[in-house]
Amino acid sequence: MKKTSKPGEEQCAVDYAFQRIGGKYKGRILWHLRSDIKRYGELRRSLKDISPKMLTQALRELEQDELITKTIYLEKPLRVEYQLTETAKELLPFIKFLKLWGFKQMVQNNIPVMTGYPQ
Repeated sequence: MKKTSKPGEEQCAVDYAFQRIGGKYKGRILWHLRSDIKRYGELRRSLKDISPKMLTQALRELEQDELITKTIYLEKPLRVEYQLTETAKELLPFIKFLKLWGFKQMVQNNIPVMTGYPQ
């Protein structure tokens, strides 16, 4: 979530960035949205270890931080879609670098890597 600071108060850029994309799920959500618009159910199925409550909370925070957009279609059944904003798309090379670094570390430390994880 965006943190508000007092006018003129200096803030660490690294802290600011991690406040917006930090946490267990936000980076993964952004990564899953990198190539296409996704519905809530698609995200829920691809992020198996996240509860519906936490997914909803993370999506709200990403939307508040203007990293994703949410489109609601008034249909029956109701359809909600999420997609990255241009600001979020700027983050993708860095998320990919973190993913590759994490993969390398896991292999070096004999930690099993999830199969079927999006490349």
